[in-house]
Amino acid sequence: MTNPICDPYLILDKVYREGKYLKQAIADAPIEPLNRARTVKICYGVMEKDIYLAHIIGANTKKPPKSAVRIILKIALYMLEFMDKHDYMVVDSAVEFVKKLGKDGAAGFVNAFLRSYKIPPLPEKTDERLSVECSAPLWLVKKLRRSYKGEAADILVAPSRGVCVRFVRGEKEYLKKEHITTPFENVYIFDSFVRDENFLSGGYTFQSVGSAAICSVIAPCEKLLDACAAPGGKSVLLSAKCKSVTACELHPHRVELIESYKSRMGVNNVTAVQADSSVFNPEYENSFDGVLCDVPCSGTGVINENPDIKYFRMEESVEELNKIQLAILENCSRYVKAGGRLYYSTCSVLPEENDSIVFAFLKKHPEYVLEIPDCALAHRKTKFGLQFLPHISLGAGFFVSAFVKEQL
Repeated sequence: MTNPICDPYLILDKVYREGKYLKQAIADAPIEPLNRARTVKICYGVMEKDIYLAHIIGANTKKPPKSAVRIILKIALYMLEFMDKHDYMVVDSAVEFVKKLGKDGAAGFVNAFLRSYKIPPLPEKTDERLSVECSAPLWLVKKLRRSYKGEAADILVAPSRGVCVRFVRGEKEYLKKEHITTPFENVYIFDSFVRDENFLSGGYTFQSVGSAAICSVIAPCEKLLDACAAPGGKSVLLSAKCKSVTACELHPHRVELIESYKSRMGVNNVTAVQADSSVFNPEYENSFDGVLCDVPCSGTGVINENPDIKYFRMEESVEELNKIQLAILENCSRYVKAGGRLYYSTCSVLPEENDSIVFAFLKKHPEYVLEIPDCALAHRKTKFGLQFLPHISLGAGFFVSAFVKEQL
């Protein structure tokens, strides 16, 4: 049997040292099948608790351990503090794996650390305390406290509610399992869900409750443009209420994802196109009844499902994203017919990516009138849209707004 530290280390090493996203690192790793669930749990747990684990390591060492040893310590600490594993098993496994990596000189240090570490007190200052307690970067804590006051911690630690599945047919058998019914037709959340042949034949698909909610506010129309469409879930769902959907994506491999998705789901009124939605295409001018801009964003509303976002996302990158968001929205506004609708959405809980972008857009575009939609999923209404928050919206954090183009 593989050392329980081994597979998590091989995955997390790719995240910490090579900069790979966690899902991709897991997909690329030859994980021992028997212990796959344990390995995935450890990897997600370490990323979720990264700052807290680093706090423990920092308080119990005189200088930061080198990368490989630091990763091993984080894995071992997570197993000890959050998985209720026997101390001797974790310590022995960690020491053995350090030696296996050819770092015999560090084996004694790892052994001593794991046998004697103490849990340090949390920082006294509120922002710093929440950063460690919620294992979230300090810049994000400050932004959330500024915008949401006492709800910041609730937003940061709200758990994922499970696996969200949208059924096309055959759901009766699956609903015998315990599930949460969402406000959206044929969309349910399960604690766990094992993919089977019905997935391959298009009987169901995995689609987040946030994605379903965004689609729910879009009005039926003849021609719809989904400006940032990969992997294709929204385009396919919207194809049921729009006569034709043009699904744009910047990167060729992501265009292939859309093609694969629509093929699996048996949809033939979605056209996948490689295009930069921030760059004007004269052929699209005044051509669409509806345009959806689900723009690239910080992902701060989905950190409960993608904990590595907290590790990779930097404060300065939000400003760069703001430029892209506004550029896409402004460019795509040129594609809407008079009387048509433009939609803006993100999976962010940061007002600077949501209300602030809408405010900046409307200030420059008097031809558009704000028309805040309604949605059956619990949300907060802001000045410029609907803000969904993980602790009140079935685990999803996102934003959506809509505008109608008037004939000037």
